[in-house]
Amino acid sequence: MRWQNAVVSTDTAAAPRSRWARWVGSGHWARLQGVVAAGSAAEGLMIAAMPLLAVTITTDPQAVSLVNVVGQAPWLLLALPAGLLVDRVRRSSVLMAAYALLVVAAGVLAVAASTGLLSLALLVCAAFAVTTAQVLGDGASGALLPTVRTRDELPAANARLLLIDRGLVQFVVPPAAGAVLAVALGAPAWIACGMAATALLLSWSLRRSAESAPPARPTGPSRPLRDIGEGLRYLVAAPLLRAVTVSVALGSFAASAANTMLVLYATQELGIGEVGYGALLACFAAGWVVTSFVVHRIVARIGYAWSMRISQSMAVVTAVLTAAAPTWPVFVGAVLVVQSSAILVWNVCSQSARQRFTPNRLLGRVLTSHKMLAWGLTPLGALMGGFVAAQWNLRGVWWIGAVVHGIAAVVVWTAMTPRAFREAERDHEEPAPAP
Repeated sequence: MRWQNAVVSTDTAAAPRSRWARWVGSGHWARLQGVVAAGSAAEGLMIAAMPLLAVTITTDPQAVSLVNVVGQAPWLLLALPAGLLVDRVRRSSVLMAAYALLVVAAGVLAVAASTGLLSLALLVCAAFAVTTAQVLGDGASGALLPTVRTRDELPAANARLLLIDRGLVQFVVPPAAGAVLAVALGAPAWIACGMAATALLLSWSLRRSAESAPPARPTGPSRPLRDIGEGLRYLVAAPLLRAVTVSVALGSFAASAANTMLVLYATQELGIGEVGYGALLACFAAGWVVTSFVVHRIVARIGYAWSMRISQSMAVVTAVLTAAAPTWPVFVGAVLVVQSSAILVWNVCSQSARQRFTPNRLLGRVLTSHKMLAWGLTPLGALMGGFVAAQWNLRGVWWIGAVVHGIAAVVVWTAMTPRAFREAERDHEEPAPAP
């Protein structure tokens, strides 16, 4: 396709010489990775620092939890309007707006923490702003990716962005945030402000380097509710994408319950304490990182359908193994390595499938609609985990999770067949929009 040829020539016009340059790439693709890296570092610092700042103000559990509750609200309240914005405005401009908002939120929090003006209300507002920036940034970067990588390169590219984003947000930045906070209350926010400003500048350079027109706008009158509904209807009506969303929703429910109770499982069932709990998280991270380098080869070798079927089946197996595991921390750590590897393969295929099989004019709305629907059960999963652990036992959380994952596996094995992917590939062939 013409847009693919343009992308390839852009990234290969000047052959990189160093090993680092070969790994990162060049052109739009390198800039997009830079945006995700700087933006994820800023978000990770803010997400990790805000609960720590909250406990310097109050030790009331309900008040502290309010920061997290309000911080998650934009995924439910703003995901659909954000998707419409991604499809109606130049997508690199949406990235700029996201990181401009993050610069302001981090800057205000940094000044307040440094001058003794920090309050719970300010933290709540900052949490809402940070997640709003995430909603905009994730939607825009996900919709931009097919414009800088060919369709066959999407699995490897999504694996790279997931490694950068999740690695920084979950595994690298949070420990650093605690150490930086010990130096000064405002230090994490000041650093986050600088990283967000870097992401903003890189987004601007991505926009400046764009060669094609922004996404096509509708010819008729603008009707936001109708346009948002168009994206939702496409997601629900497409059998393959609908099955992906249902499976992710069920998996998110089970995973949220397990993640909420993992710290108690580690300390009470395995008896390994806080250090051991950190080691379990490191095992999860290790599986994610190692698999990120080979996931595109797995998908290329066995295809999307079998990659997703095997990944979902492994979710059932690892839940059963955790529920029935002897009190051997090494065994549970090995299970977490396998679990995180399967999750990464699934996430790469899930995101790549939505990018491949969605018309580009709807891509922003479909990506954000999926996240709203798929992640909507996450709070209920956390509540379920606490209820089951209190009324039954901790291992019961994983037994119920295995059942939920099993239901998702039925959906995957029946709906995500190789034939379904071939038909979707044949039906969808459309040039992508420009950054």
